[in-house]
Amino acid sequence: MPIDRQRYLGLANFRYVVRRFLAASERLSADSGITTQQYQAMLAIAAAEEPLAMKDLAEELMLQPHAAVQMVDRLQKLELAERRASPLDGRVVLVALTDKGEALLEGLADRHLEELLKQEPRLTEALRRLKRSKGV
Repeated sequence: MPIDRQRYLGLANFRYVVRRFLAASERLSADSGITTQQYQAMLAIAAAEEPLAMKDLAEELMLQPHAAVQMVDRLQKLELAERRASPLDGRVVLVALTDKGEALLEGLADRHLEELLKQEPRLTEALRRLKRSKGV
């Protein structure tokens, strides 16, 4: 079977763009005093239509529940998130961003979007190559 260089080039370029974006995300997050995982948690919390249950946050972040609890502990210590008891079930802990967390996330999300848009041409080309290699 011949090597499909276009396919490999598409995959290599896609991974390169993802790595560049993740490296930029690490820098942007660190400059704001948080980790990329904390940023991801804040995105998940903000994206939820209602306050997010701790178990749902763990699932969203692909973490064990105790690791999500530790993540929220750190966000709470930074005054970026808070816990709330569910009004429907007292056993359920909900997580929401504080005003400070929302303000930080707003700026970080803007900078992340700018960085992602910088990578758009190379990402688009990588995806085009991959589609062509699959005959799509």
